[in-house]
Amino acid sequence: MGALRNIFLFLFLALMSFQSTQEEEVILWSADYRLSWNDFKDKVPSGARAAAITASGITYRFSTSGTKDHMEVDFQIETHFYPNKSWYQPDLCDDVILSHEQLHFDISELFTRKLRKKLSEATYTYSNIKAKVSAIYRENNKELNAFQNRYDDETNFSRDREQQMMWNAKIKKALAVEN
Repeated sequence: MGALRNIFLFLFLALMSFQSTQEEEVILWSADYRLSWNDFKDKVPSGARAAAITASGITYRFSTSGTKDHMEVDFQIETHFYPNKSWYQPDLCDDVILSHEQLHFDISELFTRKLRKKLSEATYTYSNIKAKVSAIYRENNKELNAFQNRYDDETNFSRDREQQMMWNAKIKKALAVEN
């Protein structure tokens, strides 16, 4: 299952660019929208050991205005689910596994909110803004990746149903608090 960790890391690092060179189907995170298996559109890789993979991540854009001495920064930060990079094995999946995958998406949203807070609290200068935003983003994604791995470890990839239910409640509460 170490490959799963590498997939998360790859996806988050791949999403670091805030300018996409091509249009890609995405689902924006919403408290009102729950993933369904129909959202998982990628083909299962041959030899895949996981029951399902959720490709989600955080994207950002920012713009600045003002002068060199007084700069205003406007951020747009979103949580995306990537249907064409997410897949599942129907023979192995059930509603509990779908809720596990949904929680990966929800955890990404939780860290999107953390990123918004970190970026809004930071101080920028004209000469350091790009590097500073990038460094904050990378650190947030590092924390997100570690949290996603802890989630998988503690739930045993949803096999530990009791832990899965505990995590569901934990993330639901965290999203309500962070809202």
